[in-house]
Amino acid sequence: MMGTRKLGRLFGDLKVRPKLMVLHNIFFIVLTCAVYFSLMPLLEQRVLQARTREITLITRLFSQGNSHPELAVYDFRQGDPDQLNVPPSLRGVLRANPGIVRLDPADRTFAFRYSAQDAMFRRIRLPYSFYEEVLERARWTLFAVLGLVYVLAVLLLELFIMPRYVYRPIQAMIQADEAVQRGERGEEMVAEGEILGDEIGQIMRSRNASVAELRRHEDELRRHEAELQMAMLQVEAINEDLMRKNVMLETARRSMVEQDRLASLGMLSASVAHEMNTPLAVLHGSIEKLLETARDMPTIERLARMLRVAGRLRKISESLLDFARVRKDEFSPLRLRELIEESWGLVGIDEKAGEVKFENAVAAEALVFGNQDRLVQVFVNLLRNALHAVSKPGCVGVRAELRREDGREVQVIAVEDNGPGIPEDVLPHIFNAFVTTRLDARGTGLGLTVAEGIVQQHHGTIRAENRSEGGARIEVRLPVAPEVAGPDTLLQSAHP
Repeated sequence: MMGTRKLGRLFGDLKVRPKLMVLHNIFFIVLTCAVYFSLMPLLEQRVLQARTREITLITRLFSQGNSHPELAVYDFRQGDPDQLNVPPSLRGVLRANPGIVRLDPADRTFAFRYSAQDAMFRRIRLPYSFYEEVLERARWTLFAVLGLVYVLAVLLLELFIMPRYVYRPIQAMIQADEAVQRGERGEEMVAEGEILGDEIGQIMRSRNASVAELRRHEDELRRHEAELQMAMLQVEAINEDLMRKNVMLETARRSMVEQDRLASLGMLSASVAHEMNTPLAVLHGSIEKLLETARDMPTIERLARMLRVAGRLRKISESLLDFARVRKDEFSPLRLRELIEESWGLVGIDEKAGEVKFENAVAAEALVFGNQDRLVQVFVNLLRNALHAVSKPGCVGVRAELRREDGREVQVIAVEDNGPGIPEDVLPHIFNAFVTTRLDARGTGLGLTVAEGIVQQHHGTIRAENRSEGGARIEVRLPVAPEVAGPDTLLQSAHP
C-alpha cells in the first residue's frame, strides 16, 4: 500500500509533459501488445497448417519412388548411403523395408527411403526451416509495423497535437509568471491570441485579471511611498555626509597631534644635539690624547673602544640635526657580517648583553649597499629591542640569505629572539611613531620608525612578525648593488 502511494506521489509530482508522455506511451504500448498477441497466434496456426499440408504431399510423392520434378526443389538426391549421410541405425531398417520413408533421428529435416529395384538410397529435405523463417519474418514484420505505427502516433501527439493545445498554453503561463517575478511588466500578461476557449484558456484569463488588479494596487502604493522614500534618502545622505566629515575631522586631529609631537621632538633633538656636541668634542679630544700616551695593550684597546663610542655619539648627534638641515651620506658596498658585529659591540655595552647568547650566522662574504653609520643605527635599534625582549638566559640571532626579487639581488636579514613576541594588537602598528611595548624610560616608540625610514632610504623593506616557535622576527631586505638610477639619486632620496 505504501509503495503504491509513493509511486502515485512520484507520478503526481511529474510535470505535465512527462506525465502525458507516460500516459499515452502506456496506452499505445498496451494497444500494440494487444494487437500483436491477438494476431500472432492466428498467423502461427495458419503457417503450421500450411507446413503440415506441404510435408504430407512431399512425403507421399517421395514414398512413390518416382523422381518427380517437383522434388528437386526439396534437394532430392539418390546414391549409396555414405554419399547421402544415411544414419547407420536406419540403413538396416530401410533395406529390410523397401519403400518405407524414415526421418533422420538426429535431424528430422531429412527423410530417407530405400528402393530394392535399383538398390539405391534416396533423400529429400523437408521444408521445416522455410516455415520457421516465414514465421520469424512474420513476427518481425508485425512487430516493425506496430512499432512504426506506435512511433508515428507518439510523434503526431508530441510534435503537433500536444504542443499546440496543451504544452504551448502552459509554457505561455509559466513565462508570464517568470516575467512577474522579474518585474517585467511588458511580458507578464498572456497574449489574448494565445488564449483558447478550453479550461486552460479560462485559467489564463483569470490569471491576467488577477495580475492587472495586483499591478493597480502596487502603483497606488508606489505613489504614496514616493515622498517618504525621497525624505529617507535625504536623511541618509545627510547622515553619511556627517559621518564622513566626522572621520575627516578625527583623522585631521590625530595627524595634527602627531605632527605637533614630531615637531616638538625635532626642536628638542636639535637642542640636545647642540648641547652634546661641545662635551663630546672635549671627550673625543681627551681620549685621543690619552691614547697617544698609553703604552699597555689592554689600555689602548679600551681607549680605542671609548673613542669609537664617542665617535658613535657624535654621529648620533649629527643624525639628530638631520631634522633641521640636509646632509649627504656616502653609500658603498659593505660587509654585512662586520656591520652586525659592530652593531652588537655597541649594544654589548648594556650589562644585560653578557647574560644573552648572541649568534651571528651571516656569511663572511655577504654584502649590502648603503651607508655604514645609518645601517649600524638600524641594527643597533633592532638588536637592542631583541636584547630587552628576552629574559635570562635568552638568545638573539642574526642570519642572512641572498635572494633575487623584482629583478635585483637582495640580502634578507632576519633578527630573531626567543622572547615573548610582539603583542597581536601592537604588531600591525609596530613601525608607527610613538608605538612601544616598553613602559620604562628606555621606550620612546621611535626606534623602529627611524629604522624603517633608513631602510626605505636604502630602497629596502622591513617587516615584523612573530615566530611559530616563540619570539619575534624582524626581517630587513637590503639591495646588494645600487639602484639603476645610481648612488646620487639614492642620496637625494635619502634627504628630501
